[in-house]
This record gives sequence, structure tokens and C-alpha cells, in this order.
Amino acid sequence: MKSNKLYQASTLQALALGYTKPVVTVQQLLGNGDIGLGTFESVDGEMIILDGVCYQAKNDGSVVRTEDAAGVPFAVAGTISDGKMIKMENMQDIEAIKTELTLSIDLDFSLNSIHVARIDGWFEKVHARAGAPYRSQHVSLKNILSKTQKDFCFEGLYGTLVCVYFPDYMDGINASGWHMHFLSKDKKLGGHVFEVKMSTGECLLQKIDRIEIQLPNDAAFDTYSLKDASKSEIEEVEQGNG
Repeated sequence: MKSNKLYQASTLQALALGYTKPVVTVQQLLGNGDIGLGTFESVDGEMIILDGVCYQAKNDGSVVRTEDAAGVPFAVAGTISDGKMIKMENMQDIEAIKTELTLSIDLDFSLNSIHVARIDGWFEKVHARAGAPYRSQHVSLKNILSKTQKDFCFEGLYGTLVCVYFPDYMDGINASGWHMHFLSKDKKLGGHVFEVKMSTGECLLQKIDRIEIQLPNDAAFDTYSLKDASKSEIEEVEQGNG
């Protein structure tokens, strides 16, 4: 059986507590996978990696292709090499999609494993968000986003959901459950997804059996008490609760 690795820069606890300095570059991240999500230095927008290209969703919902040298404080990247195909129809909200995905991995006895998925489909509605750069230190992600985040709604378009699933016991290293970012087919619109309504779609779901975590290597990282990261704040900003 082929082994599948997920590469992660830093931890979600660190990002939640305000560690937003670069850990790796986009080029280094792409050297470890061709699909993924995350954010950029100083929480400058939302990251979507698709088909080996890294995109940045800005806080007006517009998307640009990123430079290889751009700094990354937190992100994941992997590959879908032998994924499971799932057809989806009439997904009325994001919870319906999450339920379908979770049921599929449960049927394969894989709830304790990490998964990466891409869902290509026709979306009646996508409610998403992105932030703008905010230079700070020890300012929580929740407080940063309260100052810079804007949300927006796209309607009637084809695009892709990039999805990552972490099991409950890894909560804090990343967000437990499903985390989704959207990118339109024309690569012009995107963001961190709060809500969707999808008419039809096809999902490729990949089980991950290895994770590599690149921790920050500067002294500032060790000034953060990562065990104090608020689980409720992480759920609020990462799992689409507004």
C-alpha cells in the first residue's frame, strides 16, 4: 500500500495565539504537496493550494496567484494519489457535505486518520471569509480577524472545495473535524468557507497515514504557551461558526 504524507507548517495552537511569522515559504510548502490550505504572513488572506499552484484569497473575495517567496505561518499540503471517488447531489448546506464525507471515512473505519479531499462542483451559494494583513505578536487570531476579516457570498458558479479532516485526538495540532477553503474554476474568487449550497459535485477523498510538522525555529515561538490556546476560539474561527 502506498504511503500518503501530509506536511504541516507550525501548529494551529500557535496561530490561534498569534504566531503569524513565516515558518516556511510557499515554494517550500509546494515541495511537499499539490493540494492544501492555510494562511500567509500576518494572516494576509486565505491560502488555497490546488493542482500544485498556491492562491491567495484577499478580504474582498478576490484571488491572486502567490509568489514562491511569500511567507507561510501555518498551512498543510499533501497529495491525492489514489483517492476514493464520491458523487454528491443536492447538498443543502455545509453540514450535509461534512456528514457525507464523515460517513464515507467511517464506513472505511478511518475516523482516527487524517484525510484530504477536493470537491469539484456547481455551487448555488458559497459564504466565505478572508482577512487582511495585521502585523502583531501575541495577539490572538480571533482578535486579528475581528479587526480585518470580511465575509462575502458567491452565487451560481463552478469551483472547488479543498477540504482537510483531522481526528478529535489531534485537536490543537490542527482543527478537529472538517476545514474547507473554496476556489472558483476561473481562479478569481475564493476564501475560508462558512456555508455552501451545492447542486452537484464529485469528491476525491484521500486517507493520510503520515504527518510531518515543521515547527518555527526562532526563539519567539517558545514564548507562546500553546496549551493555553482556547478550543472554543479555534472552533469559532476555523470551523466556520462565524
